[in-house]
Amino acid sequence: MARRRLLLAAPLLALALAACGAGTLEASTVEEGAADALEEQVGIRPEVSCPDDLEAEVGASMECTLTAGDDPTEYPVTVTVSSVEGDTANFDVEVGDAPVG
Repeated sequence: MARRRLLLAAPLLALALAACGAGTLEASTVEEGAADALEEQVGIRPEVSCPDDLEAEVGASMECTLTAGDDPTEYPVTVTVSSVEGDTANFDVEVGDAPVG
């Protein structure tokens, strides 16, 4: 329960990742980057799952899900590209307040 509250307390984060292919970020790269950023912010590493690759263009967004520790409750995570500089896309990660479903 305390872990979930800590993750919810870190709503906006930015992270730079190299874009792969033709201007897309692989889902696994986004998942790992979002988990890294949240872990750095709150000291707990969540599991983040994204359904697809993310276009590396400003304003592109995707809904992912997050679980933390032994708690199977899933929370929505919105990943939004905030800027693209060369081969690097910066994005914000926002954890929703209410569980999925």
